[in-house]
Formats: sequence, structure tokens, C-alpha cells
Amino acid sequence: MSNTAQLSARERITSLLDDNSFVEVGAYVTKRSTDFNLQQKEVPADGVITGYGVIDGNLVYVYSQDASALGGSVGEMHAKKIAHIYDLALKVGAPVIGIIDCAGLRLQEATDALQGFGEIYTKKVMASGVIPQITAVFGNSGGGLAILASLSDFTFMEAKNAKLYVNSPNTLDKNYKEKLDTSSATFQAKSGMVDFVGATENDVLDRIRDLITILPASNDDDASFDECNDDLNRLVPALETELGDTKKALIDLSDDHYFFEIKSEYAKDMVTGFIRLNGVTIGAVANRTEVLDSEGKVTDRFDGSLTTAGCLKAERFVKFCDAFHIPVVTLTNVNGYKATVEEEKTIAEACAKLTYAFTSATVPKVNLIIGEAYGSAYITMNSKHIGADMVFALPSAEIGMMNADLAAQIMYAGEKGEVIKEKAADYATLQSSAIAAASRGYVDSIIEPSTVRKHLIYSFEMLFTKSETRPVKKHGTR
Repeated sequence: MSNTAQLSARERITSLLDDNSFVEVGAYVTKRSTDFNLQQKEVPADGVITGYGVIDGNLVYVYSQDASALGGSVGEMHAKKIAHIYDLALKVGAPVIGIIDCAGLRLQEATDALQGFGEIYTKKVMASGVIPQITAVFGNSGGGLAILASLSDFTFMEAKNAKLYVNSPNTLDKNYKEKLDTSSATFQAKSGMVDFVGATENDVLDRIRDLITILPASNDDDASFDECNDDLNRLVPALETELGDTKKALIDLSDDHYFFEIKSEYAKDMVTGFIRLNGVTIGAVANRTEVLDSEGKVTDRFDGSLTTAGCLKAERFVKFCDAFHIPVVTLTNVNGYKATVEEEKTIAEACAKLTYAFTSATVPKVNLIIGEAYGSAYITMNSKHIGADMVFALPSAEIGMMNADLAAQIMYAGEKGEVIKEKAADYATLQSSAIAAASRGYVDSIIEPSTVRKHLIYSFEMLFTKSETRPVKKHGTR
């Protein structure tokens, strides 16, 4: 791979793909318009290089905008080349990777450029849920290009030169770039738009290569597999100390400690990403109550409640997994909903979306309750009540309506403290314990933390041939 700080459009493709695997398509296509002296301008490949190749032996289609050719602006033929790549990818069932470095729509072509842009939008919508779509932003991506990135399944940005925005920072009311650069990779990652930010272009390309190797090629692919060299019966003795920062727990559970995190800078109270169990790609969603640094020090804490951002982050991820037959595991530790005025405006809608995503997903679904599981927030987190195939709980898990002390205070209001304390203990045993939930069939098994990995592996192996039908409909409304 090239080590240059900023690569050309063609170098970006050759650096992304396996050596000597790129085959260009439409190399001689160029503009047709002659308005505004365009006939005097040379625009090689109409500002976008398109073709196909392989990543670690996996077929992919790719387009890379060329900022040196009329700013990489999108014109009629530029758009048609991208649309053609989508047509080919849909026919054979292979991912599409778009590398964005673009000045925007080509003003000289006006309505023809708009028509072309609409054609790309249409292709991306038709491809959604059929083939994985990945966008890498290496230069300018403004206005409609930002929408194009949002229509992708995953968006990557280079930290220094990439800019992603609908409206530029200086056009926003009471804002200017020096005050807050809303087009920066840092801003877009924290807002949830971007899944990964790389320090260099090669960092981004390496990460895309990694992602391609763990994803199915299309929705006709049963799953993505790799050889597992890890012990299937490996115990995880440290798991009990990692239940606060579930990112570390997922890393520990996965084959060879592999974890591909999605949107790490957004809604840190909810962890999403891909792990491997017995070589199979598994989507992971986990509540998180603390963030630990590399030295084990707590850098951030959360109160265990569902937030709007966390729900939306998880919802989109679960929908992607379901579309591509990727099984889902959840680590549940939730005590309710975030209680602020701002959250109250959006939390019900966001929780409804996450509930809908888990309930409608027909892939194998396994839930592990690692801490608190209270109220309807617990139901939302892939509970058996909304369709989880297997539910495990740790011995210390608390499952029920609410904390036992609070429940006793409500039920025995006005009673003496000793009475409330006694009733709280009774409530904890009869209604809020893992054993109480298991006795009612809401938990399939209570397992020790160190044995979680092997129980998850056995469960997903058992569920491998799962088939589930749903009512026939055009689509849902969530």
C-alpha cells in the first residue's frame, strides 16, 4: 500500500484492493455537455474512476472521485458511471465502496447533473439491504454528497482533509468555522454520522478492508465465516470485572479478542460492533455504564438508562444485521429511560424504533442480562418478551419492574423502615432475582460470567438454521 499522506483517486483504489486486482470500467467515458465552454475543458473519466477488484479475495465494486478533474464534480456521465457500477454489483451480489472527494454538483450541467444525482440516490436505495454500501470521505463532501454518505451502511472519514456537511459551517446561524467546524470528522463522528475516523487515508482504507472481510457479500450470503483458532470452551475469568465497560467484555468474549466497533464516538452509553464466535460474524449491542482507558481508569460514567442517541445507534445497527442475516447478541444492563426535558422530546420515539428493530429481526437473537433489567426499557433490549431466542442471566442480575427498595417503598408507603426493608428483601427474591425470572421461563439459564463465551457459541450453533416467518406486508411504518 502507498504511504503517501494524500493519495490520488487511482492510488486510493489500488491501495484499497488486493495487488493488481483492479479492473477499470468506463475509463473512456467523459462529459457530453458543451455549455459554458465545457468543450474546452478536459475531464478525464469525467472525474470518477470506477471498476471492480478484490479485498482478501472478496469481490467488491468501487468508485473514486478525482478532485484533479474539474474538482471531481458530479455531472451527467459521472453519475451514470457510478450508477452502472451499482447495476453490476446488484447483479452479482457484491459490496460497493465509494471514495468521495468532490466539489459538488457540476454547475455547467445543472439539471442533467441533478438528474444524475437522483439516479445515484435511487440506486443506493434499491441496493439498501441487498449489498453492503460503504462510503469513505477523503476530501470535500457537501450538500447532496452528505446525503449520499448517509444512504450508505457505513461511513468513514480521514481526520485532517475530509469535510462532510449539508450546509457549510459559515452558513449556519450564529456559527463560523473557527468557532465550531461542523464539517470536521470529529464533529460528524460525535454526531453519529461517521462510523470510523482514521488519522490518515491509509488508516481508513485498512479499516475498510477489515470490515469487508467480516461482512456477507450480499443478503443472499448465509453468513460471513472465518477459521476459528480460539478455544471454543475458553473461559473468560475477567468478564465479571468488565461488566461496566461492555466494550472490553465483548473483546474478551470474541474469537482471538476481535472487535470491530461501530460509531465509537457517538452515544457511548451503547456499544455496537461486530465480534466473531467460532469464526462466525455476530452483531453485538451492549448497554454501558462506564468507559475505561487502557490503564483501567474510568474516563466517563453513565447511569444505566436508555437514551435517544443510544437507541437510534442500536436500532440502525440491528436493522443492518437483520438485513444481512448476521446474528445478534445483546448484553443488557438497563434501569429505565433517561429523565431530562430534552430526552422527553425524543426518547419514546427512539425506544419505539429500537423495540421495532429487535422485534422484527428474524436472525438468531441471544440476550445476556449482565446487571439490571428493569421495566419496559428492559423489554426493549432484546428480551424474550419481544422475540429473543435464548436469554441468559448472570447470578447477580436483577430482572423486574424496578429496584426492590423502591418497589417496597411504594407498596408499603407509611410503614416503618424495618417493614420496608423486610419487604424489599422479599421483593428482591420473589420478583427481581434472576432465579425468579428463570422460574417463569423469561430466562433460559443462569450462567457464571466465566462461562459466557462457550454458552454463546453453543446457542448460536443451535440457532444456525433458524427460520421464522412473519405476516405478509409491504413494509412496516417505523
